[in-house]
Amino acid sequence: MKELYISDLRPNEVITSEFLVHTKELRHKKTGEIYLSLSLADRTGEVEAKMWDNVDQVHETFERDDFVKVRGAVHLYQNRSQLTVHKLRRLEEQEVDLADFFPRSARDPEEMWRELEEVVAGIEKPPLRALLEKVLSTPDIAERMKLAPAAKTLHHAYLGGLLEHILSLCRLTKLVAQNYPEIDRDLVLTGVVLHDLGKIYELSYSRSFSYTTAGQLLGHMILELEILHRVLAEMPDFPRPWQTLLEHLIISHHGHYEFGSPKLPMFPEALLLHYLDDLDSKLQGMQTILERNGALAGEWTGYLASLGRPLLNVPKFLENSRPEAAEEGIETPPESSEDEAAGT
Repeated sequence: MKELYISDLRPNEVITSEFLVHTKELRHKKTGEIYLSLSLADRTGEVEAKMWDNVDQVHETFERDDFVKVRGAVHLYQNRSQLTVHKLRRLEEQEVDLADFFPRSARDPEEMWRELEEVVAGIEKPPLRALLEKVLSTPDIAERMKLAPAAKTLHHAYLGGLLEHILSLCRLTKLVAQNYPEIDRDLVLTGVVLHDLGKIYELSYSRSFSYTTAGQLLGHMILELEILHRVLAEMPDFPRPWQTLLEHLIISHHGHYEFGSPKLPMFPEALLLHYLDDLDSKLQGMQTILERNGALAGEWTGYLASLGRPLLNVPKFLENSRPEAAEEGIETPPESSEDEAAGT
């Protein structure tokens, strides 16, 4: 079992620990010499790493998705921890405990599954309830849903994250529907369960989180339409109008053309699904980033290209705003660089 995790890293420390290689790139210094740019991970997060020296001796000994043992120095770069690698060697799988490297929901997947079954059992419209019961009773779908992340990096990016995201949206739907009695709660809940179901085939999560070939070529919306049509093929009496509404919920839930929606939400339930999905994914993503940056001294995270902004750590800001903590003045948020803004 690992003794030091990424969440434990502190600036100005020299550490030795084991990591999973998420990305690996050979780049060139201004002098023309090569260096290694890495993203290293464990179950608590990711850290950028650079290896400047002795690269020729190391870079062909390991690849992406390999486990490595690293000795290096931790420092801050743009208010984020970064690791300068001094030594690195590849590890065999039997040398590590896989549970140390894959982030996982804090909730038990079987407990979450039972909660989802209760949600489905509470749907009042028989065709919608029967459809979801048939989806959840498909062994391959059930097995994958209990394990799949909801995204590669942006939100709920851990094993069990998809199921956790779906349940969060179910709770939000029930709350908001109380304020809008004209909303068809059953329709929204069915859309919630189906809207990201294609991610069980879009994402690969056996080692690092990445896209499958089908995920790259088709995306999760097409894949979940395929799931829906496959299940409906065994339900010849399912009402066609309900099928059309569910198909629209799936293809419009990203809410904007530029975010990959072929259609914009065109009825209230579709609009509600989009905004609840956007709210839950962004808030969970922000919370994860703030937790992973909690050990940093400053009130602000670095600029985050995925969100287009830095984030303020409110408890740390309030703590530093006390009169006895105000000697060093007010910290200003970091500005984006061209590289950061371009997402590079």
